[in-house]
Amino acid sequence: MGWEQARSRAYAVGLAAALPTVDVPLADADGHTLAEPLAPRTDLPAFTTSSVDGWAVRGPGPWRIVGRVLAGTTPAPLTEDGTTVEIATGAMVPSGASAVLRVEESTRTPEGFVDGVPRPAPEWRLPGEEAAAGEELLPAGTSVDPSVIGLAASCGHDTLRVRAQPRAALLVFGDELLTAGPPAAGRIRDALGPAVPGWLRRYGCQVRTNDVVGPVADTLPAHEAALRSALAEVDLVCTTGGTMHGPVDHLHPALAALGADYVVNTVAVRPGFPMLLAQVTGPDGRTRFVAGLPGNPQSAVIALVSLVAPLLAGLAGRRMPVLPHAALAEPIPGRGNHTHLALVRLDRAAGTAHSVRHVGSAMLRGLSGADGFAVIAPGSSGAAGDQVPVVPLPLLPGERTW
Repeated sequence: MGWEQARSRAYAVGLAAALPTVDVPLADADGHTLAEPLAPRTDLPAFTTSSVDGWAVRGPGPWRIVGRVLAGTTPAPLTEDGTTVEIATGAMVPSGASAVLRVEESTRTPEGFVDGVPRPAPEWRLPGEEAAAGEELLPAGTSVDPSVIGLAASCGHDTLRVRAQPRAALLVFGDELLTAGPPAAGRIRDALGPAVPGWLRRYGCQVRTNDVVGPVADTLPAHEAALRSALAEVDLVCTTGGTMHGPVDHLHPALAALGADYVVNTVAVRPGFPMLLAQVTGPDGRTRFVAGLPGNPQSAVIALVSLVAPLLAGLAGRRMPVLPHAALAEPIPGRGNHTHLALVRLDRAAGTAHSVRHVGSAMLRGLSGADGFAVIAPGSSGAAGDQVPVVPLPLLPGERTW
């Protein structure tokens, strides 16, 4: 399947299985996704507020001081011309006030009156100046970050209606893998077991310590048992390795035993083509997903950004991620009739993408210094200066991409 089509299909099945909505306190909402539009419960501001420290005056001056208004209090009205109250920034302007005179532009008469000339433009914020009660400020599908939480609080909300966060598990396949110490005696260190949960959390998943299992023995019964156990607990199971059809690659037979349906089974992309995404209907009727990540580390990350990221966007009810573009700083070759995802480092000031070294499918050195993957379309090559899409590596929940 073509890379663009695979990405779209992953999003579509996720959206069709979007997770239920829940109400969470503002303090716990970071990294979630709005399940309904955000609107203020009152006008913003809710009442006329002073935008400066100074004097709320009525009529022409000089003005006799009759009180003080601080933020958080309700003032008495000004009922007589020639009177004023001292007022703090953010305080409610008393009814009857004709202007607010800045404190730095005021003087005091020998009799203790306040004098000065108010500016022509009112020095206050009117009700609804920022937003009207019930006005949609952010649509459903917006990722919640600290700025959204602050806006929600200013709107008078104590909780937010959001999509439940998906829970994910990771099954690491491969008898050749070590979980501690340096590689030796034909065995290599597992790099994906420690790394993939962090990527998943950055996509808004919950991954608990006991949700990472492996290495799972290279037998079909062990693979099938591990998948059944994980699918009973989580919304998404990611696996590493075993996506081909080698002598100890048991993922495909295990999926068949579970009655899984393929959403995507291999993708015309390099590196990482033997990725897959399958769906399984549980006893409760809910759909769970299995994302098969290739065993080579960079290929596994490509599968994450290609299939898992759009799937999780759909499950959370977010819009399909829109890819930013950058100009290639140097040529990047194509990969024939496959899409080429080439690791790049971004110069955000210049809007350019620069190739990095050490980008073999089994390497992680280049990935550690990269910002994402430049997309070179099938049947083409990227020339210096070409504007191409860039698939960003995931950031912390709520962080915005460049």
